[in-house]
Amino acid sequence: MGSRQLWTLSLGFLMLLSGALGAAPKKPVDVPFGRNYVPTWAFDHIKYYNGGSEIQLVLDNYTGTGFQSKGSYLFGHFSMHIKMVAGDSAGTVTAFYLSSQNSEHDEIDFEFLGNRTGQPYILQTNVYTGGKGDKEQRIYLWFDPTKAYHTYSVLWNLYQIVFFVDDVPIRVFKNNKDLGVKFPFNQPMKIYSSLWNADDWATRGGLEKTDWSKAPFVASYRGFHIDGCEASVQAKYCDTQGKRWWDQKEFQDLDSFQWRRLRWVRKKYTIYNYCTDRVRFPTIPAECKRDRDI
Repeated sequence: MGSRQLWTLSLGFLMLLSGALGAAPKKPVDVPFGRNYVPTWAFDHIKYYNGGSEIQLVLDNYTGTGFQSKGSYLFGHFSMHIKMVAGDSAGTVTAFYLSSQNSEHDEIDFEFLGNRTGQPYILQTNVYTGGKGDKEQRIYLWFDPTKAYHTYSVLWNLYQIVFFVDDVPIRVFKNNKDLGVKFPFNQPMKIYSSLWNADDWATRGGLEKTDWSKAPFVASYRGFHIDGCEASVQAKYCDTQGKRWWDQKEFQDLDSFQWRRLRWVRKKYTIYNYCTDRVRFPTIPAECKRDRDI
């Protein structure tokens, strides 16, 4: 056997060990805010910089603000670079999420819960299917999200929803329809972000209130990446289903390296997981048993 054949076999073996069926999402493409998004409320509380390639959301004791995508999407990869409110941000919530627009809505949530100075931010994720959520997970981040921009992304296809922080998967929600678990697959979603006051629950369950003497609170954004199947709100399927990069076989599951990183997050930084809450869920939810989402 020649050296080239040995090299090819060795490469194939290494790919098998590393989990060749999985792959990292494509690198996000940074675009100006106005390419993909529009303000939704309190327009004067959104500040634009560098030709709209960077914006700031401002929260004061009068109002917060927010924005949404121009289009609706059925599957894709959605990413944002965000720098969170610095200092004493207790009571504030910075949200980045996808949501459909009907009563039994589907939703995929990042919610960043503010803190008292010196305490860590908490990142809460949730998934709503058929109008029902109750799938919260909470982690501490392994960095200070107020010091620099970090990237928060969602990969959503027919097989799984993956939440990423700086390319590290922090949560996977698999399609377990065979277990009777609902999965978002036929309702297009818009992407939203907002900065708002939620001091009735956001920090220590509402014990810590917003200190308005520290206002205005500012969250900064750039990136505004959207790579999805654009659809009308009425669309039930994607015309390009199976043809886009995020539809391919290697994105049906994480690879072994991604699973190791996810387990690292679970072991070191997870502070709440609905899968292990026997008070709320005396019977372990079906998706938790199967998908290592415990």
